[in-house]
Amino acid sequence: MFERPSGGNRAILVQLDFGDGHAAEDLAELGELAASCGAEVLGQVTGRRERPDPALYTGKGKTEEIRLFVQASGADLVIFNHTLSGAQQRNLEREIGCRVVDRVALILDIFALRARSAEGKLQVELAQLEHLATRLVRGWTHLERQKGGIGLRGPGETQLEVDRRLLSDRVKLLKDRLAKVGRQRETQRRARRRAATRNIALVGYTNAGKSTLFNRLTGARAYAANQLFATLDTTLRKFFVAGAEPMVLSDTVGFIRELPHTLVAAFRATLSEAVEADLLLHVVDSAHPARHEQMAAVDKVLDEIGAAAIPRLVVYNKIDLSQLPPGFERDEYGKICAVRLSARSGEGCDLLREALAERFPLLAPAGVQAQAV
Repeated sequence: MFERPSGGNRAILVQLDFGDGHAAEDLAELGELAASCGAEVLGQVTGRRERPDPALYTGKGKTEEIRLFVQASGADLVIFNHTLSGAQQRNLEREIGCRVVDRVALILDIFALRARSAEGKLQVELAQLEHLATRLVRGWTHLERQKGGIGLRGPGETQLEVDRRLLSDRVKLLKDRLAKVGRQRETQRRARRRAATRNIALVGYTNAGKSTLFNRLTGARAYAANQLFATLDTTLRKFFVAGAEPMVLSDTVGFIRELPHTLVAAFRATLSEAVEADLLLHVVDSAHPARHEQMAAVDKVLDEIGAAAIPRLVVYNKIDLSQLPPGFERDEYGKICAVRLSARSGEGCDLLREALAERFPLLAPAGVQAQAV
């Protein structure tokens, strides 16, 4: 009977091209994801298919190629840049003879490494358990064995049934705790609304420079690094813009292509800062070759969490790398719709403040206006 392999971080990356034209960029991103969770990448296996194989995803021939590569390189982990079903993952591990991780599990692992606050850890654990639940449905064969032996005989439940029940109980507990966190966040937002404070949320693809911009605007010292998912926990700070209404800026978790639905659902309390914002600052890495695809991925997640209708201002960051001049663009109605800046050097950040002051001007009290007249 096949027992699932465990341990090891020497990895082979697998990327199949289904004709969408982004295979090279996707493989480069997979390398960054693998490095972010501490994997030592030994090599890559690529290929083309019209559609995934139902049983092995890659098909028998490519799976055999991966197996031989694993044997020759001494790898103990194969990372697929695709979402695998539980059955496909089990079949691949049986054929290849080592642990197989898909894109969803890899991203969840990175989130588990990055989580710092109690709320962040709760959200990551919930996402991991809900992902695991799909694996128990078509899970490993040893989970189907009936408990037996002295002190181990249960009340007629198989081990799989026990696992499902325990998992379900834990998921319910986590959801209850996160619901309490959500209520606390809503109380804080109501207080800000009573104080006539504008809520501005930074959103964008992971590693676009949101935290660096957050620190530049607020003077905070939030953790910022050139790595994927450096920020998981939402940070809020008041910041002052001359001639504008009072504002609170929130730095949120970065998005990524094919962000797991379990993560989006688990982080709903955190992402609610974007849903309830008065304005979204969509931070874009202007130097990235796949920036348009990244922007589309962010728009997709915003739509999924119910924030598609929130007004937004595009911030083209990293102009020090893309060689773009600082400036802003206006739409057909004359409103500023995009700003070009460098959060690292500060160049163009004054233009963003100008755009915010134009969007939310500070109006003089009625009595003051009457005296002026």
